[in-house]
Amino acid sequence: MIGLRNVQMSYPVEQSRITVLEDVNLDISSGESVAVIGPSGSGKTTLLLLLAGLDHPDAGSIEIQGTRLDTQSADELANLRRDRMGIVFQSFHLIPSLTALGNVMLPLEIAGATNAETNAHDMLERVGLEHRESHYPTQLSGGEQQRVAIARALVHTPPLILADEPTGNLDKETGRAISDLLFELHDSLGSTLVLVTHDVALASRCDRQLRLDGGSLVETNAHALSA
Repeated sequence: MIGLRNVQMSYPVEQSRITVLEDVNLDISSGESVAVIGPSGSGKTTLLLLLAGLDHPDAGSIEIQGTRLDTQSADELANLRRDRMGIVFQSFHLIPSLTALGNVMLPLEIAGATNAETNAHDMLERVGLEHRESHYPTQLSGGEQQRVAIARALVHTPPLILADEPTGNLDKETGRAISDLLFELHDSLGSTLVLVTHDVALASRCDRQLRLDGGSLVETNAHALSA
């Protein structure tokens, strides 16, 4: 599903550059769930943006389902995200002028699906929000907004789910419910899940745990996380 080869990434800081990823190699199989953990500023979100084709590495290559991202135009990358990825952000990123139903319908409408409303309704029902589909984001709680964001990301049943701190803005109880929902949908859809998180308990639910520190990606395990 995912292959990274010798990926390097740095950013300019004043008169120098800071390296966040250095010679990163990684393979993730179809259907796996993988957590990426590490301290703030270690490059976790950068890695996710690279996987989504929203940023480009200084060196190295990234493949998603056999497609090398560096060979794709901006339009082709947009189509790749539309067709093969579902992205869940920490800050929800819902469109305030659209209802919950409208937000979930949006990726289907962009793709030209003829059954957008029915599929969006069904997905909102799966996340337990069919009774809130006519409400706008400002009328929803944080947990409800994240459920809508997850429904929007997964309504087109993408083979790859990218989640950036999906419980980071939620209280502990709501975060646990959102985690349960995310893994339930991951299992039922058979999608590959790559999850960036500071939450050790959430990371330990994944098949694999990777720690990003000092630009390097190191495989760890659930026992080491809890120790």
